[in-house]
This record gives sequence, structure tokens and C-alpha cells, in this order.
Amino acid sequence: MTIPPLRLAVFLLLSALLVWAAFDQVSDQLSAARRDRDSAQLEVTGLREAARISGEMLAARDEIDLQRTQELSNALNQNDDLRLAVDAGSQRLRLAATCSTPKPAQTGAGSVADAGTAELTANARSDYFTLRDQLALSRQMILGLQDHVRRICLR
Repeated sequence: MTIPPLRLAVFLLLSALLVWAAFDQVSDQLSAARRDRDSAQLEVTGLREAARISGEMLAARDEIDLQRTQELSNALNQNDDLRLAVDAGSQRLRLAATCSTPKPAQTGAGSVADAGTAELTANARSDYFTLRDQLALSRQMILGLQDHVRRICLR
């Protein structure tokens, strides 16, 4: 049995066309897969960079927090030491105060020389140290926020 040459030529042409279409489809799939791979690699690179920057920002935040916490602890310890020294009488608080001249009707036989030194009352003294503690806390909070903005937010 012989196949006529025209039929053989048509069969070979159709077979070649079918192989070419299959090859073209596989080639298109390969190109799409390469594009997907390239975009995934680009995304991975971006995510790695974002993770690196995020890690650096977290490390900077932790460093700022540690520094400001230590400085606040030192300031509070100094206030406590000063409070203990004032309570023990080994140090005194310096006040900018003036004593008014007593009027003779109020003091009787007393004079200006009888006036004692200007000191804080016990309540005012504790308020003074509370204010010092709050001032130290506020100062460290403000400095910490400024550092955070400078080193992290403006990055």
C-alpha cells in the first residue's frame, strides 16, 4: 500500500504545522513563566529590603529607648539622692527668696534680724522633688521623640 504523494505532503505539512503550533504555545508559556519568575524575584528583593530597613528602624528605636531610659533612671536617682540629702540635712535647697520687713504692729519687739532663713515647708519640699521627677521624665520623653523623628521618621 502506497500513500499518494499529495496526501503525504498534506500530512507532513499538517504535522509540521501542528508541531509548530505546539512549539509556539510552549514558547509563550516559557516566556510567561520567565516574566512571573522575574517579577517574583523583584518582589522578593523589595521585601528583603523592606525587612532590612524595618529591622534597622527597630534597632534604632530600641537604642533610643535604652539611652533615654538610662538617662531618666540616672536623673531620678540623682533626685532621690538629693531628696535624701536634704531630708538628712547634709544639703540644703537654695532658694531665691526675700524676707519682707516686718511691720512693728505685727512683730512687737522683733526686728529683721529675728527673721529665720527662707526654707520650703515640708509639703512644698515634696512637691519640689515631684516636679523635678516630672521635669526629668518630660525632658527624656521630648528628647526621645525628637530622636525618633530625626533618626527614624525622617529617614
